Amino acid sequence: MSHQNTFYSKENHGNYELISLGEFHLAEGGVIPNLELAVKTQGTLNQDKSNAILITTWYSGTTKIWEDAYLGENRALDPSKYFIILVNQIGNGLSTSANNSESPIDKANFPKVRIEDDVIAQHKLLTEHFGIEQLELVVGGSMGAQQTYEWIVRFPDFMRKAAPIAGYAKNSEHDFIFTKTLNDTFLFDPNFNNGDYEHTSMIPALKRQANLWDVMGYSTEMFRQKAYQSIGFETALDFSEGFTEQYFSALDPNVLLTCAWKWQRGDVSRNTGGDLKAALGRVKAKVFVMPIDTDMFFIESECKLEQEQIPNSEFRPIKSIWGHLALFGMDKDYLNQVDEHLKELLNS
Repeated sequence: MSHQNTFYSKENHGNYELISLGEFHLAEGGVIPNLELAVKTQGTLNQDKSNAILITTWYSGTTKIWEDAYLGENRALDPSKYFIILVNQIGNGLSTSANNSESPIDKANFPKVRIEDDVIAQHKLLTEHFGIEQLELVVGGSMGAQQTYEWIVRFPDFMRKAAPIAGYAKNSEHDFIFTKTLNDTFLFDPNFNNGDYEHTSMIPALKRQANLWDVMGYSTEMFRQKAYQSIGFETALDFSEGFTEQYFSALDPNVLLTCAWKWQRGDVSRNTGGDLKAALGRVKAKVFVMPIDTDMFFIESECKLEQEQIPNSEFRPIKSIWGHLALFGMDKDYLNQVDEHLKELLNS
């Protein structure tokens, strides 16, 4: 299949396991004939199955960044203490997705997926495959934070603690429009061909999307301080071309469009007839809400408004001039703060 993109391989993303959940019915009415979740685990599940941590993924990303940047001995997410389950969201290129499915759900025919579909699938994975009935912690960033919020509202008794990093419980209108501009880089490209394209023909469009991430994903302060020089780029243009464009040009547009649709519509109040206060009021886990202070689309002050409606929660913003994409782990100080907060949460 010439349109297949070799980026989404075990060579690039760690030796994950594909775990089948069988026929899976989606909230929007679509059906995935055999849903397979790409799952990576680290550590050992203890005898009473009480030391499990679930990590969820974000737009464009897989579990690999979490493994590389966030896990390790003496870190908060320590595989010598915890059984850590890293699960790739539906449609992200590794789990069942537009790029790896056969007809009738291949390419642009991939059905619409919601955040709640991910969480229901993950719940099934944990209970039926691993036999886990309670998690110590659910944690994720960006779309992973959306999944974390859905978890604590939909299954309030299932986890003791939760940490949504740089994401909303209910997506904002501003963020919906930002994500639309990302989608438009593909939808208005003549090579897109209704989602039936050769990957190489879409590289210019993927680079245009990367340029939007340069504008919104980092902070203006990061550029002013030339922080990109700390990871080996001389100028802003070198960084844009050599880092952001290079990262995005390997990705699959249909995969990104699946995730974007889901991201735009993330909203835990779907559990409570549109009442966000009632939804967040259901939470029983101890929650640390952890926005990034320079994030330009998951805004710190808006995360605070949500946190104030969650019982037994604390507001723990993270300082980083890298903006939203501090999530990628370039900023050691950001990672240290995440570790400190998560250690405190896990020890509480």
